Amino acid sequence: MGRLQDKVALVTGGASGIGEAMVRRFVAEGARVWLADLDDEAGERIAGEAGATFVRLDVASEAGWGEAMDRVLGRDGRLEVLCNNAGIVLNKPIDQTDLTGWERTMAVNVTGPMLGCRAAIAAMRGLPEGRCGSIVNTASTTSLLGLAFDAAYTTSKHAVVGLTRSIAAWCAQEKLPIRCNTLHPGTTLTAILSGHIAAAPELKDVFDGMSPMGRMADPAEIANLALFLASDESSYCTGSMFVADGGLTATHPAM
Repeated sequence: MGRLQDKVALVTGGASGIGEAMVRRFVAEGARVWLADLDDEAGERIAGEAGATFVRLDVASEAGWGEAMDRVLGRDGRLEVLCNNAGIVLNKPIDQTDLTGWERTMAVNVTGPMLGCRAAIAAMRGLPEGRCGSIVNTASTTSLLGLAFDAAYTTSKHAVVGLTRSIAAWCAQEKLPIRCNTLHPGTTLTAILSGHIAAAPELKDVFDGMSPMGRMADPAEIANLALFLASDESSYCTGSMFVADGGLTATHPAM
C-alpha cells in the first residue's frame, strides 16, 4: 500500500470499467484522485464510494480541460498523474463509416488525450523538486492489430501510440521530469461486455476465447498495470507500450 502516497491523479472515463478500477486502486494506494467523466450520476457515486473527487469533463473540449485543471490546481496545487482513459467505439467498417461518427471518435480518442497531455504537461512543469509526472494513455490491442468492423476506432488507437511517443521524446529532450506511456488492454470484462453477455450469453465463450489464457481480464488487472506506470516504480519507462492481453497479440492463429 502507499505506492501513490500523496500523489495527485486525474483519471478520465473514471465512471465505469477500467477507469473506475484505476480510480479505486489509486485511492487505495494513497493518491488524491479526481474522477473525470460525462456521467454525473455514476461519477458522483463512484467518487463517493472510492474516496475520490468527481469533475465533469468532455475530454474533446479545450475549455473543459481548462476548467478541470483549474479545479485540480486550485485545490491541490499540482498534478502528478494523468490517465487518459476515456474512449468510444463506432463499430462500423470503412464502407459504413460516416463522417460525423469518424470525427466524434477522433475527437474523443485522439484530440481528448492530446488536450489532456498538453494540460498535464503545463501543470507538471511546476512540480516541486524531486516529484515527477506520469501520463498514461489507454490505447488497445487494436493499436497493434486491425479491427475489420471498426475503422475509426482502429485508426484512433494507432494514433494514440504516435502521440504518446512524440510527447515522451519531447519531454525527455526538454529535460522535463514527465513520462508518457501507453497501456494496451486486451478483452476486459467491463459493464459494456457484461451487457452484451446478458443479452446473448453465448458471447461469453467468444470473449473468453479471444485470449490464449481462455478468459477475459478483470478491470482490476488492467488497473494494476496502470498503477505501476503511475508510480515511481516505472521511473525509467517512457514512450513505451505496456500490453495486458492474456497473450492475444503474441499468439499466431492456430492452424
